[in-house]
Amino acid sequence: MMFDPLYMGILLFTLAVSGIVSAMVKSRFNAGQKVRIQSGLTGAEVASAILADAGIFDVRIQETRGFLSDFYNPMDKTLNLSSEVFHGRSASSAGVAAHEVGHAIQHAQNYFPMWLRSAIVPAANIGSNFGPWLVILGIILMSAGKLGIGQNVAIIGVLLFGIATLFTLVTVPVEFDASSRAKKCLARLNILAPGREREVVSGVLFAAGLTYVAAAVSSILQLLYWALRAGLLGGRNDD
Repeated sequence: MMFDPLYMGILLFTLAVSGIVSAMVKSRFNAGQKVRIQSGLTGAEVASAILADAGIFDVRIQETRGFLSDFYNPMDKTLNLSSEVFHGRSASSAGVAAHEVGHAIQHAQNYFPMWLRSAIVPAANIGSNFGPWLVILGIILMSAGKLGIGQNVAIIGVLLFGIATLFTLVTVPVEFDASSRAKKCLARLNILAPGREREVVSGVLFAAGLTYVAAAVSSILQLLYWALRAGLLGGRNDD
C-alpha cells in the first residue's frame, strides 16, 4: 500500500510544497539578517521589551541551539531563541523574537486556539503515529473476510489521524495571530523603523506562516487518502 501511486503522488506533492516554502523561509530570513535595525536591539532585548510592555514578567528568555529552532514553551514559560535570533540585531532577529513573544502573550491571555492546540497534542501525536497503521490493519482484516472488525479498526484509524489533522489546522491561526501581534508590538514600541525594516519582518513572518499552511494541506490530503482507503470515500479500495 505504501507504494500506491496515489499515495506516492500525494507524498511527492507535499514534499515539493514543503521544500519550496522552507527554501523561501530560509531565503527571506537570511536576507533579513542583512538588514540591521536602527534601534540596535538584539532579539533577546526585543523579546524582553515586548514582554515588559505586555506586563509579562514570569517568562524566561534563553538561548537554544539550531537554526530557526525558536519556540515558546508554555509548560515552563520559557522563550527559547536560536543563537542567530538571540544575539542578532537584524530585522529577521527582531521579527522572529517578537513572534515567539506573541505566543507568550497568547498564553497569558488564554487565547482559545492556542489552548485547544495544547490540549490535543497528546491525541494528535498518537493519531499521526498510529492512525495510518490502524487503517492498514483494518484493510488487511477486511481482505481476510472480517469485514465488520476491519471496518471499525479502519474508521478508528481515520478518526485518530483526523485529530492530527485538526492539530495542523488549529496551528495555522495560532501562528498567524502571533505574527500579527508581533508586528503591532514592534511598530508600537518603535523597535522597527517604518519602511524597509517593517517590510522585511512582514515578509519573513508571512513565509514562516506558510510552512504551517503547507503542513495543514499535507495532513488534509493524507487524511482524505486514508479515508478513501478505509472505504469512507468512494467505496472501499484495497488493491
